[in-house]
Formats: sequence, structure tokens, C-alpha cells
Amino acid sequence: MMSDFAVVGSGIGGSAIAALLSAKGYDVVLFEKESYLGGCSSSFQRGDYTYNTGATTLAGYEEGHIVKEVFDTLGIVPNLIETDPSIVVLHGDKTTPRYRDFERFFDTLDANYPHAKNRAFWELIHKINDEFYRFDGHYYANANLFAKTKSLFSFAPLFWKFKKYLLANAQTFIEDFFGTLEQKYRQFLESQVLIVAQAPLREINFFTAALALAYTFNKNYYVMGGFSTLFDTLVSGVKNVRRCSEIRSITRHENHFELFTKTQIHSAKKVILNSTVYDSGKLFHDGDVLGYYKKHEKLDNHQSSFMLYMTIKSEKSFHHHYQIIHDAPFPHTLSQALFVSFSDKEDIQIAPKGHYSITASIHTDSRFWEDKEGYKARKKELEDILRKVIMVHLDIKEEEIVQCFGATSRTFNRYIKRAQLGGNAMTFKNFLPFLPGNDTPIKNLYNVGDSVYAAQGWPGVMLGVKNLQRLLDA
Repeated sequence: MMSDFAVVGSGIGGSAIAALLSAKGYDVVLFEKESYLGGCSSSFQRGDYTYNTGATTLAGYEEGHIVKEVFDTLGIVPNLIETDPSIVVLHGDKTTPRYRDFERFFDTLDANYPHAKNRAFWELIHKINDEFYRFDGHYYANANLFAKTKSLFSFAPLFWKFKKYLLANAQTFIEDFFGTLEQKYRQFLESQVLIVAQAPLREINFFTAALALAYTFNKNYYVMGGFSTLFDTLVSGVKNVRRCSEIRSITRHENHFELFTKTQIHSAKKVILNSTVYDSGKLFHDGDVLGYYKKHEKLDNHQSSFMLYMTIKSEKSFHHHYQIIHDAPFPHTLSQALFVSFSDKEDIQIAPKGHYSITASIHTDSRFWEDKEGYKARKKELEDILRKVIMVHLDIKEEEIVQCFGATSRTFNRYIKRAQLGGNAMTFKNFLPFLPGNDTPIKNLYNVGDSVYAAQGWPGVMLGVKNLQRLLDA
């Protein structure tokens, strides 16, 4: 029996494309190494408690946005709670809720970080975000030079509309716009951009920075029951979902592929990889395939996350998401900003009544955790620091903590075969036409996920899913 498509990996991209192809009547098999779906966007259990693995927010689920478009196409209505404010930023003595309503947000922002050009700047951010989501019809192909050139012309209207911002370095643009900017305001802006763009201002254009700063003006959601429930719903129409089935190697033949697990061989006409573009070559021995993926290994920026998971028993009320900004980076990390997410008080599926499940994350470099010597001590040191920061800033008492443990890039590599987390940002070094595509020069071999077009996060990966579907339909 030969499938039409074999999808390797059940992250956002893999699960979504498997669902869309299945809905069109294709014979699809979805392989996942773990017992749960979602990769670094999944949820898991430890003891009696459930935690979201990495991703804790769902963006792009509103009219005119890509995530809702895909879910609507599949006839799926997820169980969501809109979060407003999307995030509450704690920065020294300043508290800034990121409300969706512009004026409500701006009043607090301008009081905390006063500047004569604040309104002009944030109105520009809001305008760029609003106008961007009106564009459609652009796509990206990478199978050959002709296909790439043709696809790049589809971006012409978007390019001419936003040319001024696409060609401007974000850090330089902001400095020129404001003139003088106090250090704390710089830290606030940098930390907001890093959450979404996964890169510092100096490495990205202002257009990317503007969309990152504007993400809270769009609807953001909390997923009831944890993200694994969302993935279970997403792939409910895929008849052949193989959990606990790690693909160890893939052999290319003239008109099909053979995929090898520990005990089985599966044949498929086409293969879609939901692995990172710089790790995908490890599955092959074919020279042409290896050559293609080899040239993308340099995209591995080693950026990762250190995670702290907690369960607390408390009668207090918390927002769903906080960002705590310090004056200096935390040890063994790349950031001075800690992102802390709480389960919903009524979500007894993820935490018992009267309890909260907490997922906290901070950017780090996977190479910080490669050396086994002193690994446990470094991990314990950062766990203790982050735990203390969360307790102090969110008024959590020691006796309220039921469970607490951390995860490094080595932990993620063990469970999802991936040490680099957060995807690849659209930096000046990784921008069209240099960005890896969803198609490849290898016939019937495709990629989807946060390391290829279009970007990371739910909206970015779903744009890539839509792009891949267009290429497959062509």
C-alpha cells in the first residue's frame, strides 16, 4: 500500500497540511515520534499535572487572518478564550497591559514611557499591521530559478506598499524616528519584538519589527485543555496518524519514497517534512538531497529556550500572560525578558480546580547546554533564579508551589529531536529571495514549519501551509 503523502512531524505545519490534504481526499499518513502531537507547541503531563510545552498563545484566529481561514476550511471551531490584555508587561515599577484597543493600551504606554513622538510611532505600527493583512495572492516557490523569479513578482504590490519599511533596519529606524529614547523604553521595545520576531532589532527590518510590536492589536487566544487538545482536533480527519513512530531514514526512488521506522517500511509518492531545514538532511543518504539541505545548515542560529514549568495552588486571579523585564540578561540566556503563562482559572482539564499550570520561557543558546560538565549546576542555578523572579513579581508564596522543574535545549532535543527552538526569523540574512521554500529542487519532497517560508509562530507557519497547498495544487 502506497500513500499519496507521508508527513513527518506533527507540529503546526505538519498537522495542518496533513489535515488539509486529507480533507481533499488524499491518502495521507502522519508520523509523530512522541505519543502527543504538536512538537514544541504541544502539551504534556508530569505526574498529575499538565503543561503547555512551549507555545502558550494562539494568534491569527480572526476574520481575514490565516489561522482562522485554515480552521474554517477544515470545519473546526476550537475551544478558545480570547485574552485581553494579550500580555501584561512588568518592568521595574512600570506595569503595561497590552490591550487590543489602541487608546486603552496607549494611555498606559505613554504614561510609563512618555515621549513626544509616541502617538505618531504607535499609530504607524497600528497602520502597518492593519494594511498588511489586507494583502493576499503572494506566494513563494523555490524549486528552481524560474519558479522563484515568477513567485517573487507576486510580492510586488506588497513590496511597493511597504518598501520604505522593508529596506530600513529596525534599530536605526526607531532611533531616527524618536531621536532620543530612554534606556527603559528601548528595553521595552526590544523585549516586545523578541517575543514575536525571535530576533533583536538590529538584525531585522522595520516592517518585521512593526508587525511584531503590533501583534497584541490582533486577537490572541488561550487554548482550553492545553495545546495537545487543539492538535487532536486539528488532525481528527486524518485517518492514519502514527504516534510513537519515529522516522529514522528516508530512501528516494524514481517515483516514490520509502520511510523507515524501527520496525516498518512505508511507501509514499510525496514526502512533507515538518523538521527544521537544517536538520532534515540527517534522514537521507541521497547525494542530491544531502546537498540541498547542507547549504541550509548555516541557518541554525542555535537559538533556543529555557523553560520553567510550575504548578501552584492559589486562590489569586492571574492574567494569562506576563512578561517580566530585567535590566540585564539572566545568566545562561540571551535575554533580559522572561515570558510567563498561566492556565485559565476555569481550565480544570489542564490543572485541578484551585491550581494553575505555569509555563515560563526565556531565550537561550543551545550551545550553552552542550557541555555535560557543570550542566546540572547551570540548570539548577537558572531554575532557582527564574522561580524567585516569578514568585517576587507575581506574589507567589513558596508554600503555594506544588511542582517545579526546568527544561533546556538538551531536554527538547531528547523528546522532539530539536535543540533550536522558536524558528528562523526573517532577518536581513534570511529574507526573500534567500529564505528556504516549502518546495525543494528534489521532486516530490517538501518542507513546512518555522524554519522555512514564511516565518515562525502560528500565523507564519500557517502562511507556509497555505503556500505549500498552493504549490501542490499548481
